[in-house]
Amino acid sequence: MTEVFKGSFTQQEPIPDEGIAAALEVLKSGRLHRYNVAEGELAQAALLEQEFAAAMGARFCLAVASGGYAMGCALRALDVKPGARVLTNAFTLAPVPGAIASVGAVPVFVGVTEDLTIDLEDLAAKASQADVLMLSHMRGHLADMDALMALCRAENIQVIEDCAHTMGASWRGRMSGTDGIIGCYSTQTYKHMNSGEGGLLITDDAEVAARAIILSGSYMLYERHLAAPAPEVFERVKYDTPNVSGRMDNLRAAILRPQLGNLTAQCEAWNARYRCVEEGLAATPGLTCVRRPDAEHYVGSSIQFLLLDWPDAKINEVLARCAARGVELKWFGGAEPTGFTSRYDSWRYAPSAPMPKSDRVLKGILDMRLPLTFSLQDCALIAQIIKAEVSAVFQSR
Repeated sequence: MTEVFKGSFTQQEPIPDEGIAAALEVLKSGRLHRYNVAEGELAQAALLEQEFAAAMGARFCLAVASGGYAMGCALRALDVKPGARVLTNAFTLAPVPGAIASVGAVPVFVGVTEDLTIDLEDLAAKASQADVLMLSHMRGHLADMDALMALCRAENIQVIEDCAHTMGASWRGRMSGTDGIIGCYSTQTYKHMNSGEGGLLITDDAEVAARAIILSGSYMLYERHLAAPAPEVFERVKYDTPNVSGRMDNLRAAILRPQLGNLTAQCEAWNARYRCVEEGLAATPGLTCVRRPDAEHYVGSSIQFLLLDWPDAKINEVLARCAARGVELKWFGGAEPTGFTSRYDSWRYAPSAPMPKSDRVLKGILDMRLPLTFSLQDCALIAQIIKAEVSAVFQSR
């Protein structure tokens, strides 16, 4: 008899007791809006920004309504105009090109390597087409950030980092989100801190920070921020920056602050689960594990592997066989978007041309969440199931 995994791939850990207690205090006060504070009181949102900036090693931070809003706000803060072209990854999720389209700009898709990172050769070839790169660290895979930033500096390209899957990760000790001019993060339920919805934006550029804060809907209350530039910076931009409201409220900030204090430990717990599955999948016939460079300190909250050059029917058979044994895999190579998965050629609002090398990689990507509600024993069983089913289908090809 074959074993079946009975856990849930969508069940997250509970909010810490400290976060629940802080949320109740906010609810009892009635002061959920971040600028509705009593005299002498510091808002939970302002405190979260101060603490997150310190944790990431950034000068300024802004808490917002979602990771997608953070990216759109970042583009507006850099004054990206309607019709401008913005470089971004072909392998990403829909909110990334969606943020570009939200400001009227046009995504220019850059290819993906078998390491699931942006193709630097393709980036170099397309660098002259845009002044901004929206770099998606998709599914937690960091490109060679030294080489990427050198290329972008040489081409005068400003880099916005989408760190929705890399909060707590680093490249050669530099926190993800601090290489580019702006780093954007998500606190949606499936990310590394959970407030249901939410986002954070960091930068070391004072004028960019001031513009972002006003864009988010600060009105003239920007002095109530703790991780913000000096008032004179706001004086330079406040009359020319529109209000595109997208603030985080104090309730979500209260839930997030204890999670931030535990982020490092949580990241290590994810990595233990990642390594368990990775080791279990090693030497599976027909399956390619994704290489992780030594310079990358990743956060393995999900895992990906490749079934390169497999026919669609055989990939679908793997999906079905694993699902029958309780293992939920997502396929980024499917012809139609499913759930959270989609491909660059799915987004018809964004022009694209086929990229054969990247299309081959995308066709073979299988993806799986690793919630911390899984034990290491669960992860070992999951890897055993995937290995057995991939091997069986591979032998029947």
